[in-house]
Amino acid sequence: MAIKKHDFIEIEYTGRLKDNNLLFDTTDQELAKKEDMFQENMEYGPVIICIGENQVLDGIDSKLVGKNPGDYKFEFPAEQAFGKKDAKLIQLLPTSKFTKQGIRAMPGLQVDIDGTMGVIRTVTGGRTLVDFNHPLSGKEVFYEIKVNRIVTDIQEQADAYLNVTLRIKDKKIEIKDDIATIITNIELPDELTEMLKEKMKEIFKFSEINFSVEKEDDKALKTEVNKEKDKEINNEAIKADNMPEQD
Repeated sequence: MAIKKHDFIEIEYTGRLKDNNLLFDTTDQELAKKEDMFQENMEYGPVIICIGENQVLDGIDSKLVGKNPGDYKFEFPAEQAFGKKDAKLIQLLPTSKFTKQGIRAMPGLQVDIDGTMGVIRTVTGGRTLVDFNHPLSGKEVFYEIKVNRIVTDIQEQADAYLNVTLRIKDKKIEIKDDIATIITNIELPDELTEMLKEKMKEIFKFSEINFSVEKEDDKALKTEVNKEKDKEINNEAIKADNMPEQD
C-alpha cells in the first residue's frame, strides 16, 4: 500500500552531513553511542509521524509520498534541508551584553539572545560575533530511512500525533465513535486547543474534540476510589466462596 498525505507511518532514520558523513540525527541508540552523539534526555527507537504535517524535514515528507514500506536514502541540498547561510543572521554584539548576564563569551558557546538561539563564532576586543543561523545551515545532508509500516489503528495514530504536537508526558486521548476527548494535567492555551481541534478534525475526521484537565490530586482520588472498589469486589468474592452449599 503506497503512502499518501495524512497517512501515519512508523519510521527509523539516520541523518548525516554529505561532505564528511558526520552523524547529526538518529533514532538508533546504539549508533548514537558509537559515534558519540548519545543524549540522555533523547528518546530513541522507531517514531510514528503523520505525512504532510511537517513532523520531519519537509523534503522527507514529499519523497515518501507514493512509496511503500521499505528502506530509502534521500539527499538534500542546503536549501531543502536546513537552509542556506543568511548573512543577516550573523550579528556583531558588544561583549558587555554577555558579561552583564554573567556569561563568559567564547567561540562555540551556544547563547540565547532575546529568545533566539545563536552560536558565538569569534570574540575580539569588546565585540562578539554571533551566528543565529541553524547550526546545519549551508550543509548538504542525506537521510537513510526505514519505513516499518503504515499505522492504521486510530488510537495509535492519535496518541502519536499528540506526542509530537504537545510534547508533554501526562496526556491521553479517549475516542468514542467520532468524538475525541484529550486529557492533560495542565490547562492548554486557547490558541493551541483551537489549532488542535482544526487539525485533528481534518486528519481524523472527528466530529467533536473536547479537552479535559486531570490534575495529580484528581488522579490520586481516582486511584483511592478504585482501590476501595477492588476491595469491595474481593470481599464479596470471598463471602461467596465461604457460603455453604445448599442441597
